[in-house]
Amino acid sequence: MKRVVKPSPFDAELDRFCDALWLEDGLAPLSLESYRRDLTQLFTWLAAQGIAPEQAGAQHIQAFLAHRSLDQKVVARSLARQLTTIKRYHRWLLREGRRGDDPTLTVDPPRLPKPLPKSLSESDVEALLTAPDVDTPLGLRDRAMLETLYAAGLRVSELVNLPSAAVSLSDGVARIFGKGGKERLVPLGEEAQDWIKRYALDARPLILKGQRSEALFVTERGGAMTRQMFWYLIKRHASHAGITKALSPHTLRHAFATHLLNHGADLRTVQELLGHADISTTQIYTYVARERLKTLHAKHHPRG
Repeated sequence: MKRVVKPSPFDAELDRFCDALWLEDGLAPLSLESYRRDLTQLFTWLAAQGIAPEQAGAQHIQAFLAHRSLDQKVVARSLARQLTTIKRYHRWLLREGRRGDDPTLTVDPPRLPKPLPKSLSESDVEALLTAPDVDTPLGLRDRAMLETLYAAGLRVSELVNLPSAAVSLSDGVARIFGKGGKERLVPLGEEAQDWIKRYALDARPLILKGQRSEALFVTERGGAMTRQMFWYLIKRHASHAGITKALSPHTLRHAFATHLLNHGADLRTVQELLGHADISTTQIYTYVARERLKTLHAKHHPRG
């Protein structure tokens, strides 16, 4: 039996608006249907308040969005898209001369959640660190680079541009010049120190083959490694380690921060180690760490 769709009291208005969209932008039917659906929800809510669509003020639109946000199935991104539709509708009303103002100009958009940084578990990091073949000079170099990256939470650009003179193995620190030339000292940890020392003695001279370079981590051409080349190597080692998660240029840096917080480091310390100028940049990791702890609690606690 064919389903009968009841006509909506807003069909004529929606038809005019969607016809204008089609003429202006040539939007596909699915896109036009999305506009219709968004506006139908607004018009229905306004009608319940006794307000015609073209008479809505900023306070009404803001109240509608607040009403929609109460639905747990509606995410902030959907509300942001719906506000975009409402803005487009009111610009059309202005052009048509049916309004003398645009109430959406003062409507606050919903706050979109910041994308969480992709991280690796501690077991994933261990698998990645042990993936290079340390019986070869290049494998030993890669192991030393990965250990340094994870131990110090460096940006990839800081790692590949790290001069030999900036590393003090006797003090166990590296002098890093970050964004804007800002300088910071970062501890390397015993594991990273041992691998750097082994690489510098046993692998670096073999890779350079008599060439000279100020860079600590070098290629067979005698120069510093590029970011692109290093991330190609990381992806290769991750594949070898059986890690299927997508890797970004900051994956180990994110893991460094998250694992520190998981083990009780305070936020200010992590901020200093990462070289963040603003602590708000570092705070995103507290959420990642908190969610990880909640997952572990639920999995391992007898009353989780």
